Amino acid sequence: MSRTILDIHILQTVPPSNVNRDDTGSPKTAVYGGVRRSRVSSQAWKRATRQAFAQLLDPSELGVRTKKVAEALAERIAALHPTTEAPEALALAAETITAATGARIVPPTRKSKAANDGAPDPAPESSYLMFLSARQLDGLAEFAVEALASGDRTTFLKDKANRARARELADTRHSVDIALFGRMVADATDINVDAAAQVAHAIGVHAVEIESDYYTAVDDRNSEAEPGAGMIGIVDFNSSTLYRYAAVDVDQLYRNLSAGPGTDEQAGKAVRRAVEAFVEGFVASIPTGKINTFANHTLPDAVIVKLRSARPISFVGAFERPVPADQSGGHVAAACRKLAAFVPRIEKAYGAEATGASWVLLVGDGTAPLAELGREVTLPGLVEAVGAAVDEAVSRTAADAIATRAEQRG
Repeated sequence: MSRTILDIHILQTVPPSNVNRDDTGSPKTAVYGGVRRSRVSSQAWKRATRQAFAQLLDPSELGVRTKKVAEALAERIAALHPTTEAPEALALAAETITAATGARIVPPTRKSKAANDGAPDPAPESSYLMFLSARQLDGLAEFAVEALASGDRTTFLKDKANRARARELADTRHSVDIALFGRMVADATDINVDAAAQVAHAIGVHAVEIESDYYTAVDDRNSEAEPGAGMIGIVDFNSSTLYRYAAVDVDQLYRNLSAGPGTDEQAGKAVRRAVEAFVEGFVASIPTGKINTFANHTLPDAVIVKLRSARPISFVGAFERPVPADQSGGHVAAACRKLAAFVPRIEKAYGAEATGASWVLLVGDGTAPLAELGREVTLPGLVEAVGAAVDEAVSRTAADAIATRAEQRG
C-alpha cells in the first residue's frame, strides 16, 4: 500500500557551543564509524521544534505537557464558572483528569512535607508529564462544569457513560504537537497517540574533541588592592558539522488529526499546517543549551527534503567514514560531496528513488554538489512547496476514506 513519507536531511555547522549537555555538563557525544562524534539528542531538537511552533501556529492548535495538568484545567473551569473557588476548581479538575485518563492527581508528597505547618497543600499533580491539547482541556473543562451543575459531581464522574465521554474528550481533537510527537498515558494506554514524526540524534560528520573554557569574572567593587577574580569556572564545548534527519509519516499524521468531530477536509488542512510548521520549525530551530554563553545562532548550510511513497530513509551512512577537513580546513564542502555521491547510489540500489518531489535549500559554494538532488528553493519556498505536495497527497487519502465509509454504509 502506498504511503506518504516526508524525509528531511540537514547539514549544519555549529561553532563552539554546548547545546545539549550530558550528566557531567559536557556536550553529548557518540561513537560512530569508530570515532567520537558530536551529538545532539533527538529530544533536544524536538523540544526546540515544539518551541518554534509558538510562533508558527495558533495556540488553539497546540498542547501543554505538564505534571500540573490540574492547574491548567482548573484555570479553564474558573473561566467558565467564575463562582467556583480555587480549591474547589482544583479538586474538580483533579477528579475530571482521573475520570478521563485513570491517572492519580494528588499533591506531591515531597512538596507537601516541605510546606510549613498549617500551610495548605500544594496543587495536585500527575506523577508523570501529561500531554493534552488546548481543545481537549477546553472540552474537559466544559465536562467538569457539567459535573458541577449536576449537584453530585462524585456520582456524575463515577457514571460509566460519563467516564467514557471524558475518555473520548481526552482522545480526540489532538493538537499538532501531540499528533506529530505522540503521547503516552501510563494509566490509559488505549488513549496513547503514535508519533507521526521521528527525529534522529544529530551527529557530527567528523571526529570531534571536547575542549574546556577556563573563565573568570571580576568583582566590580573590588579595589586595586584586591586583585584576582570574583569567581572562576570551566565550561566544556565543541564545534561540529552535524547531519540532522527527521521523517514524517503523513498518513499517521492524518489519522491523528482526524480523531474527533470534523470533516476530512478540515483534517487535511490541519495536516498541511502541521507539516509546514514542522518543516520550518525543525529546519530553523536550535536547542538553547548555553546559548547565552556561546551565541551559536547558526542556520543550516544545506537542507534536502524528499517526498516518498514507501518508507523513510536516512542518509547518515554517507558519514560512517568520518569526513576529513579539506585543504581550507572546513568540513561542509567535503560532506556535501559525500552526500551527493551517496544518495543516488543507495536509492538506485534499493529502487527507492523518491517518487514524489525533492527540494534542496543550499547556502554557499561548497553545497553546490547537492543541487542535483532536487529543485532549489528558499525556506519560504520550501515550506510552501512541501505544504502543497502534502495537501495533494492528503486529498487523495481523504477521498479514499470517504469512499471507504460510503461502501461500509452501503
